[in-house]
Amino acid sequence: MTNWRRRSRATVDGAEKRSVAPGVFRNCEGCGVTMLEDELARAWDVCPRCGHHHRMAPPRWVALLTDPGSFAPIGDSLRSTDPLGFSDGQTYPSRLARSQRQSGESEAVLVGDASLDGVDIALGVFAFGFMGGSMGSVVGERLTRLFERGASARRPVVVLSASGGARMQEGIHSLMQMAKTVAARGLLADAGVPFVSVLLHPTTGGVAASYALLGDVNLAEPRALIGFAGPRVIEQTIKQTLPEGFQRSEFLLEHGMIDAIVPRAELRATVRRVVGLLAG
Repeated sequence: MTNWRRRSRATVDGAEKRSVAPGVFRNCEGCGVTMLEDELARAWDVCPRCGHHHRMAPPRWVALLTDPGSFAPIGDSLRSTDPLGFSDGQTYPSRLARSQRQSGESEAVLVGDASLDGVDIALGVFAFGFMGGSMGSVVGERLTRLFERGASARRPVVVLSASGGARMQEGIHSLMQMAKTVAARGLLADAGVPFVSVLLHPTTGGVAASYALLGDVNLAEPRALIGFAGPRVIEQTIKQTLPEGFQRSEFLLEHGMIDAIVPRAELRATVRRVVGLLAG
């Protein structure tokens, strides 16, 4: 009898597990509530209960911010090489290949021409799922081409950044992208073309310390971590306890480092309005 009950229970449990396909449910990273994946997707990955903004992949951002079918990639054929022959127990090419498989992206940023409510823009979106959105030579080159495209075609540039910073596997080649992207952003400014920078969670390291905070208007999502070094590193360095909420977007807004915090549901309309005001 006991064995029958065990087998019966296992069968029921197994049937229950088989009846729920992977990806049907998802736990909110903010409040821990379990909800339907479709419910979260309809809200553009913002928890309808606590408002936590989950990360989105570049294609979802393109769908949110651009007119259907208007996005045309720039520099999509560019691929990273291995200039240092770097290995930390796993070779750099193998890490790149794994990130490409897992993220579905060819690199940590997707850039291209697009339109937003009929207005031509140049759009860049980071893929944090690709090696933490780290900026290597290809990321720097794609961003540079985006700024150059904006300057030559007089298209306002919008970049959504989410990055852990410079990519250590490329060493100095990665750090050079900081100066390179800042110089390209300068060309855009010289041409009098607007740059709207949107800071997602997290925007840190060499990305935060280069072009990302140089927008004509700097927007951020709620509770996004924005800064160069992380809070723990700063506390250990200065031997002081940091203020509550330090380096979060609300803290930066209070101290004048960004211009506005925009919930995701309002981002498209806000970007459109800002672009219209700056380009008008």
